[in-house]
Amino acid sequence: MSKRNALITGGARGIGAATAKALAADGLRVFINYVNSASVAAELAQEIQAAGGEAYTIQADVRDKTQIQAMFDSIANEHGGVDVLVSNANMNFTPKPFMEQTWDEFSQKLNDEMHAAYQTAKVAAESMKQKQYGRLVFISSTLSEVPAPSFIAHGSAKGALDSFSKYLAQELGPYGITSNIVAPGLVETDATKDAPEEFKEMIRMHTPTQKIATPDDVANTVRYLVSEASGHITGTYQPVCGGAYIQ
Repeated sequence: MSKRNALITGGARGIGAATAKALAADGLRVFINYVNSASVAAELAQEIQAAGGEAYTIQADVRDKTQIQAMFDSIANEHGGVDVLVSNANMNFTPKPFMEQTWDEFSQKLNDEMHAAYQTAKVAAESMKQKQYGRLVFISSTLSEVPAPSFIAHGSAKGALDSFSKYLAQELGPYGITSNIVAPGLVETDATKDAPEEFKEMIRMHTPTQKIATPDDVANTVRYLVSEASGHITGTYQPVCGGAYIQ
């Protein structure tokens, strides 16, 4: 069987980078999507290649429909289309309480989050349907289920993403395409390195495993959900938080 092609949006850093390395180690051809982190993405691709994997960088802003289409066309023309999509691109948001937030601030996060997921999944599914095979994984957050102060825009957007994935699972299942959510809790990444140590310690103390997640913890969950072995798992919400959130 020829190599599967895996596209990781926001793949240059943190969870995306760990996922790219994990999938490459499992024998997938990985495409590391980035917007501005060209040198970081290139270094990651070189690291993967030095370890015996196959990796390419590909620039596109997943908030832009034209750039999304061009990215997928490039992969299709050169390597036969996307088999695995890991929707991981981080969308900024305005952290404010509801009573202090404007609709524009709230809707910006919702629109960016869902446009990126919707448009990349739509183009990916077109290729996957032809192949009668596909894996869609969306990186969400336990904040979609467990509210935290000033995270209403982020949590609500991720909640919409969770519901969206269930609908894709239902509609695309007959074509051999699965769709699942991976929902990290607090993860040690560049984005969280400046969080107060007191906050991190509070999270750790309330986590049954007594540790804060690493990007590898999340990547290891993704690697199973995109594997050949996971074909009968779809429509799920997989928290990766050491039991801090238990359904």
